[in-house]
Amino acid sequence: MPELPEVETVRRGLNRLIKGKIFKSVNSDNPKSFPNSKVDVDNFLLGSKVITVRRRAKVLMIDLASRYTLVIHLKMTGQLVFVGDERFGAGHPNDSLISSLPDKSTHVEFFFTDCSKLYFNDQRKFGWVKLVPTEEVGNIPFIKKLGPEPLEDDFSSLQFIERFKKRSRTSIKAAILDQSVIAGVGNIYADESLWGAMIHPSRIVGSITESEFINLYTEVRRVMNLSIEKGGSTDKNYVDAEGNKGSYLKFANAFRREGKSCPRCGTEIIKLRVAGRGTHICPECQVA
Repeated sequence: MPELPEVETVRRGLNRLIKGKIFKSVNSDNPKSFPNSKVDVDNFLLGSKVITVRRRAKVLMIDLASRYTLVIHLKMTGQLVFVGDERFGAGHPNDSLISSLPDKSTHVEFFFTDCSKLYFNDQRKFGWVKLVPTEEVGNIPFIKKLGPEPLEDDFSSLQFIERFKKRSRTSIKAAILDQSVIAGVGNIYADESLWGAMIHPSRIVGSITESEFINLYTEVRRVMNLSIEKGGSTDKNYVDAEGNKGSYLKFANAFRREGKSCPRCGTEIIKLRVAGRGTHICPECQVA
């Protein structure tokens, strides 16, 4: 599943491409992919202009002038492909990004009044596009449970520390992956942030000092901003809004570098299992 930097990369690309466009019609062949009533689609989607494309954690949201929002979760194999004067693809990098559409993986087709199109493709049919009143988006159960966005300007180190207090008896790796603590951090960025802060991922949250938490806060923001700058991590099945693979993993210090030297001390990076996830550490820099 894509992590926050990958989805943010997609958001920025789509916002450039579809902002201001007006929906003319929509086709869907799968109610799981597009679980919306015809009445809502006719009244609140068709004829409505795109105001902006935003993101909450790993979810994309297209806000409309009708005060409704298309909430989009790509899950594992979802794609958004825009076809107009330019062609851009976002998501699982199979041939649908470049081939003629619609194809067998296309489950929703959006048509704009300027004859451009936006396709939602999904091989496994786990993703979805839901039309929701904008004011109710925050009440969607899984969104309601999300913690704060780690990259927001007003999210301070003190707030970061406070978010972890309720998980004082669990490992820091499990806590940082908990989307109710902070939103959008997945396995790649947890490993990289913990390496940067020199914290062993199996350490209990309650054992981590304030200064260590401040270092971790700084590292979470640094590695995620770096990944956005590099276009995301890709991780074999992700590309940005222009169909380009992200390059962040080329700059990773620990993740998937087992057997290689730690860039900081030269010790061999090892892989172990923490919180049920494959985890990469430097045993010299990150002492349990």
